[in-house]
Amino acid sequence: MEVHKHPHNVTHKKKWGEYFLEFLMLFLAVFLGFVAENIRETNVEHHREKQYAGQLYAEFYADSVAFTKKVNARLGKERDCDYMYSYLKDSSLSDLPKKFYPAYTTVFYLINSYTFEPKDGVLNQLKSSGSLRYFKNPGLQKLFGDISVAINNVRYRNEQEYQFFANPIKPFILQHYDFKWVDNVRKMSPNAPYLDLLNLYLNSDTLIKANILNPSTFNRGEVANMVMFYKTMMVSSRTLQMNDYVVINHKILSELREKYRLQ
Repeated sequence: MEVHKHPHNVTHKKKWGEYFLEFLMLFLAVFLGFVAENIRETNVEHHREKQYAGQLYAEFYADSVAFTKKVNARLGKERDCDYMYSYLKDSSLSDLPKKFYPAYTTVFYLINSYTFEPKDGVLNQLKSSGSLRYFKNPGLQKLFGDISVAINNVRYRNEQEYQFFANPIKPFILQHYDFKWVDNVRKMSPNAPYLDLLNLYLNSDTLIKANILNPSTFNRGEVANMVMFYKTMMVSSRTLQMNDYVVINHKILSELREKYRLQ
């Protein structure tokens, strides 16, 4: 009887070193993948941070330019308040000089031309989307909070000024302001903003006559007092709420320029 010999099992048994090497290679592959993903996410975050910084910078810079123009205009209005107060004390109310109605107009009729409305569209968008988290600088984070408070304070002050315009100023001008005068001045340059139009009129040789309407009920002392109260309100807005805003605005612009090399 023939005996068949079965071959020995030739399956190779790996040594522990080989298992360790395979584990190490797998671990390195996973680790390097994690590092690569982390680098990618970090680069994306840095890109978004700089992109958002540029958007904020553009918004705050535009506001700083608008602020300067509004402050210069408000200083002019404050000077017109001084002129009106001085004139009303003892000057003629029937034979008005050329300068009277432009000053009368800026003090009592124009309000939006002197109102500074800070913009915070980009800042609010970043807040609502949670994108402010990309800014890791604690100083900037604090400034963003400070500017939000300052913007709210400016808007509250704007509302107070408007309420004073709504009453008592608006009822007053409906009684005593000659709106036909401003309509005639408008014909000099129909598309010009009001402030440019008034400057154009003052620097021209044109004289457009106007009167104080209903002079019998025009009380010099009350009107002069109203003018100075209005001026005091405007000065307070400019030196407190508006000044607080622009100081923080400039700090933010400086931080953004330095950190992100913005111009």
